[in-house]
Amino acid sequence: MPTYVPAEAHGDEAGALLAVLEAQRGGLRRAVLGLTDDQANERPSASELSLAGLVKHVAQTEQSWLENAQERPHSIERTQDTWHLSFRLEDGETLAGMLTFWEGVARRTEEFIRSVPSLNDTFRLPEAPWYPPQARQSMRWLLLHLIEEMARHAGHADILRESLDGKTAFVLVDEERAAQQG
Repeated sequence: MPTYVPAEAHGDEAGALLAVLEAQRGGLRRAVLGLTDDQANERPSASELSLAGLVKHVAQTEQSWLENAQERPHSIERTQDTWHLSFRLEDGETLAGMLTFWEGVARRTEEFIRSVPSLNDTFRLPEAPWYPPQARQSMRWLLLHLIEEMARHAGHADILRESLDGKTAFVLVDEERAAQQG
């Protein structure tokens, strides 16, 4: 990742993990910098992935994990038959709308993590064949899992963006900085 993640305040483990999570989100957001919806929906590789689809997927995935940790029902239910819909924009959805949605999810994630008494607090994992029955994980695990999810897809996004127009992550970091300073 071609960005600097500042160290947390001494002893602020939650702050450190949230900062790294935000840095990984930034990689995905930069990958769509300056693209139209049409460009973001292109699938420039042998994969079915598009940049817009990745943004939608990570936003909905983060929301799902947040709702798991809050022990709330999922606001977007996915099944084997609808899983693919989390990877593409549907009628009426736009890249800008997905980015705004994700911004709200990210804000709620940070607010929730800052509100829990301890990163050692646990929540029940969802029922799935790959998790042990009644398994629980800590809030620390949640943040590490979200970092893993974002980093995996940020890498996908780097490849897709470079395939679209040749822009690498370093070029996009420079463009983002220039836009913020201008």
